[in-house]
Amino acid sequence: MTVHSPMLEITDLIREMGGDDLALCMQCGTCTGVCPYSELTDFSPRMVIRLASLGLEGYEEEDLWTCVTCKTCVDACPRRVGIIEVMRAARALMLESGMGPKGARAPLASLRSDGNPWSGDRSERSGLADELGVPVFDDGCDYLLFTCCTQVYDPRNRRAARALVEVLRAASISFGQLDAHAVCCGDQAHKVGAQELSGELLAGNRALFEGHGVTRAIVASPHCLRAFDAPGIEHYTVVLERALRDGALSPGELPEPTVVTYHDPCYLGRHSGTYEAPRDLLSAIGGLELVEMPRCRQDSLCCGGGGGGLWREEELEQRFAVHRVREATETGASVLATACPYCVAMFEDAVGVLGLQDRLAVRDVAELLRSALEGDA
Repeated sequence: MTVHSPMLEITDLIREMGGDDLALCMQCGTCTGVCPYSELTDFSPRMVIRLASLGLEGYEEEDLWTCVTCKTCVDACPRRVGIIEVMRAARALMLESGMGPKGARAPLASLRSDGNPWSGDRSERSGLADELGVPVFDDGCDYLLFTCCTQVYDPRNRRAARALVEVLRAASISFGQLDAHAVCCGDQAHKVGAQELSGELLAGNRALFEGHGVTRAIVASPHCLRAFDAPGIEHYTVVLERALRDGALSPGELPEPTVVTYHDPCYLGRHSGTYEAPRDLLSAIGGLELVEMPRCRQDSLCCGGGGGGLWREEELEQRFAVHRVREATETGASVLATACPYCVAMFEDAVGVLGLQDRLAVRDVAELLRSALEGDA
């Protein structure tokens, strides 16, 4: 018979690193039952927590980085255990021990050296601002526009950034950028367990904001929104929906009637509670018919990009984005809309590998608004 020797000091270290809720878990298994991975793999949040709480080996395997922090388990947990924080704390301990997923090594190294996870030159941030004609933030601006790294360095998402700038201008919203000095918000680094690095990135941006008198900011990514988690910082859909209600934004019609289905990003929906603003914006566009997927709002299926998932390689049938794209096509929609750069990137990849480019287009909400404004011109 094999005898396992618990290492309770490991359990104590996980709790010290922010996983205090480790002791609250009563092993009911609800988290594993609702985890979207339960349909695709044998990943079990309950088992990871069980092994970690007992100080037993096994929790530190690659499965520890499978969780994409979608928050489905946290919302379903009868004791509201902070499962994401437990996972993050366990990951932090493993990273400090020299262990971690291979796919995260290059992005984390790039974050340390370049301030972004894509090995991009820092000057590209200000280059995008110059390209779009966005002024430097000063006292005359109502908002700082904080652009997600993915929108700066991913060509596909740069199109969404351009669209957002044009729509903000159409709504007469005053904004500027500090991209020459800004760095990544640090959300992905935080969720994979690189606590010191994520703290440095966040502190650097906060100091930048304070030094320039920024009290209100618009973010394009729900992950930036949760990373900053401060009053006055809002996702662009919330700002534009307010402009819509105030009459400052008046979308026209799309060039042709279009059936659209909307995907709720985990970090905008479950993490931040914003479900209606994007739908209100889409519903205001002429010629757009909005249809829902069976799994929507708080039940939305994750795209798989959060928690470091954007950096992982998965088998085709284990990619949430692939299953989500199939769900979108089943609604009869020709456009899958979302409001998160990670979701755009994950869905574009899924559409490509499934060969559905002729059936389904992926669009950021800002891109559809810009199309409607142009159609009305």
